[in-house]
Amino acid sequence: MSQIASAMSYLHRPRSLYVASFDGRKRLAMRKLVLEVQISIDGYIAETDGKTDWMIWNWGPEWKWDQALRTYHTDLTKSADCFLISRQMAEEGFIAHWAHVSQNPDDPRYSFAKHISDTPRVVFSKTLKKSKPIPGGWQNTDLASGDVVEEVLKLKGQKGKNMLVYGGATLVSSLINAQLVDELHLIINPVALGKGLPIFNDRQHMNLVTAKSFDSGIVVLHYERKPN
Repeated sequence: MSQIASAMSYLHRPRSLYVASFDGRKRLAMRKLVLEVQISIDGYIAETDGKTDWMIWNWGPEWKWDQALRTYHTDLTKSADCFLISRQMAEEGFIAHWAHVSQNPDDPRYSFAKHISDTPRVVFSKTLKKSKPIPGGWQNTDLASGDVVEEVLKLKGQKGKNMLVYGGATLVSSLINAQLVDELHLIINPVALGKGLPIFNDRQHMNLVTAKSFDSGIVVLHYERKPN
């Protein structure tokens, strides 16, 4: 079964997953999956070797975004009660990095870093095992090792607020291709790479919600997925 077909088949799950809407009809109650990602103007989230030093702020200690963009990012982060990350991000130290930042209340990144550290996370990998240590440890972190579509649909069917996914490129591409990403917040850096790691590998139709420019040179495009 294709990923899209698998996602659509979820609509035929038991009625217990449905809630009554204002018109009395039964509708599927599902959490939203939201993508926030930094991207170049020509659609790449990293160079082919994974480098991101072209970003105005590539997640380092010097937060070069203006205050309005910082607030946008922090508010979006705090709107989620679950974070989805790839195996590569886990092994490269995503959990450990933000846990370290959350130990310093004077760090301007403290507010969103603490939320990331305190909020449940799910690592997607078919090869990683919980018996293998990862930087920052497995505390507050689950492992999803099954089919990515089925794993995400199970998470969507649980009670809670929105879920947020940051990457990496392979995980995000698979979620977009399977039409599982409900909203996209594309943080567009003012640079063209020419080549790199894309997240869009097929035609996707979107509805533009907002487009905002920021003093640091970033433009954020907020889209909602348009159902096919």
